[in-house]
Amino acid sequence: MTHVTTAADIVPISFGTGGWRAVIADGFTRFNVERVAQALADRIHAEGVADRPVVIGYDQRFLSPEFTWWAAEVLAGNGIRAHVIDRAAPTPMIMWTVRDLGCAYGVAVTASHNPATYNGLKIFTAGGRDAEVEVTTPLQEHANTLHAPDVRRLERRTALAQGAITTQTSMNWYIDAILDAVDLEAIRHAHLKIVLDPMFGVSRTCLQTILMTARCDVDTIHERRDTLFGGRLPSPSSATTFALAKEVLERGAALGIATDGDADRLGVIDDTGAFLHPNQILVLLYDYLLEDRGWHGPVVRNVATTHLLDRVAAEHGETCYEVPVGFKWVSAAIDRYDAVLGGESSGGLTVRGHIAGKDGIYAGALLVEMVARRAKPLSRIYADIVARYGRLEMVESSLEFDPEVKEPLTRRIMVQRDLPDFGLEVRTVSTADGCKVVFTDGSWVITRFSGTEPLLRVFAEAGTTEQAQRLVDTVQDYYQLH
Repeated sequence: MTHVTTAADIVPISFGTGGWRAVIADGFTRFNVERVAQALADRIHAEGVADRPVVIGYDQRFLSPEFTWWAAEVLAGNGIRAHVIDRAAPTPMIMWTVRDLGCAYGVAVTASHNPATYNGLKIFTAGGRDAEVEVTTPLQEHANTLHAPDVRRLERRTALAQGAITTQTSMNWYIDAILDAVDLEAIRHAHLKIVLDPMFGVSRTCLQTILMTARCDVDTIHERRDTLFGGRLPSPSSATTFALAKEVLERGAALGIATDGDADRLGVIDDTGAFLHPNQILVLLYDYLLEDRGWHGPVVRNVATTHLLDRVAAEHGETCYEVPVGFKWVSAAIDRYDAVLGGESSGGLTVRGHIAGKDGIYAGALLVEMVARRAKPLSRIYADIVARYGRLEMVESSLEFDPEVKEPLTRRIMVQRDLPDFGLEVRTVSTADGCKVVFTDGSWVITRFSGTEPLLRVFAEAGTTEQAQRLVDTVQDYYQLH
């Protein structure tokens, strides 16, 4: 059956910090996916790398497999071999496969932690890296100029028969790579009970296999495919992991691990049922790699991530580097500075020597290794961190806004520097990414527009939750953002 493109199909494609994401059947349509695939094919030919395959994988979202095959048909129609991972796969596994096979590009059909009504595309470049704006902006601009006659495709059955599309299975090799990187012997002897919550996403097989290979006692909840994600956002937070916390307590588990929709981010429940914020996980792992593994090197965080990492770095004579939001900036800085670890307060992190992107599966395995080797409850391990480095608490708020508000508000904050009086002495004001105000007492607040959703995000960090909340409230009141 011939696909008919109507005017309603042609909605502008716009890449943000996490790739291109849009509402299914609105902006995210078959034709728009094919336009991106055609633009990518044109770029590949222009760069002279059409002899290298493109890996395409997908998550558990509605129509993700279908969108994957439609994109593969376009690549095949342009004389580019497409390796389709033939089962729902974690985004970090797709990135790992791009690197492992020496591909020039890769694609993941996923909207990560966005609501169930969304789907999206992430583009990866050589080495399995998140594509930078130097790639995505021209790709976006070119795709938006294409019309139906510009899209060349080779039907799936024919493409498979001709070898223009092949199916790719990467899971075993990806799992083995993580098994090689963690201390299995230490985990085996710790006899840990772990509860996993894939949040109806794609992490179950990989993470469960890794932990069971290490002889953990593993229970899993929310493991089936549900394109509505149980009616909740597939993003680990204190509000979405209450079922996991309940299971950890009832089963007497050492910890619970939740991953987001495409398994590139994680959330953790400790042995007391408390949710560990991603900021806390970053601090725990950085301290662990320096203290227990004996690694040396700086750490990387984005502008909206805890400054407690700065304290850990300073204590060990290292540096903490700050980068804009978007994991491509984190991974680039890890390479540039040979950093031990890099991450974001949204839950994404990676470690030196692994892929150049977020990996909630590897991070979860490494956290289990830490609990095993330190032979203490996770709650006690973090209490030791607080005793050594102090405490910082973060509050964040996401505010919807009318489209006409964005431009004048941006001008007011970024250009005019019309900032509220916080009642604190200001150390620095930066507009490198949003507007970040750092105070002399070590607290800070940042206001920035989301790169993936129509939201204004406000983050604040201070010695107490109450102090951080006051900073957020001050911003909201001053700009009338309630």
